[in-house]
Amino acid sequence: MASKARPQLSAEKRTVVGRKVKQLRRQGILPANVFGKKTKSLSLQVPTKEFTKIVAEVGETGLVDLSIKGEDKPRPVLITNVHVHPVTGASLHADFHQVDLTEKVTANIPVELTGESPAVKDQSAVLITLVDEIEVEALPADLPEKFEVDISSLKEFNDSILVKDLNIDTAKITLKSDPETQLVMVQQPKEEEITPTPEEVA
Repeated sequence: MASKARPQLSAEKRTVVGRKVKQLRRQGILPANVFGKKTKSLSLQVPTKEFTKIVAEVGETGLVDLSIKGEDKPRPVLITNVHVHPVTGASLHADFHQVDLTEKVTANIPVELTGESPAVKDQSAVLITLVDEIEVEALPADLPEKFEVDISSLKEFNDSILVKDLNIDTAKITLKSDPETQLVMVQQPKEEEITPTPEEVA
């Protein structure tokens, strides 16, 4: 079975630095850096529109082939440290972590809740998410996009799901987070304080 083709992102070496990068952003160009264990850090620029599309597809755990103008072959990278504008949500800067496909890397994988908790539905329990990322170690190509957590097992107050309850392919992925860490739990809703009326006090 052929391996899935990685998304391609084109880039150019960047000479504009400091405050002048604002000019690049106005032109639809995103300032970025590429770095790695065996590679020298390099300032780059990539088309913002192309970058936004790819980051939506792969997140921070999917491999991307970064094609830098003037270089013979693309570099396999993970997208990391995407800085976004606090108001508009537009990307301001990104880092690309160049990886060796034969060496394991450590990454934080997002947790996504699925299903419906009977305790929330039937008993008005409060659903509390305690952890939204899990740290793992794996080869770059084996990093999962996300971990799905089915909350339909949360039936009674104080029920919880732990990291060790996740469905992890331990042959490929090493868990770095504490297996006993609670991911999500349900609690009894706090009763609202009711101020007694003068008649009830009397």
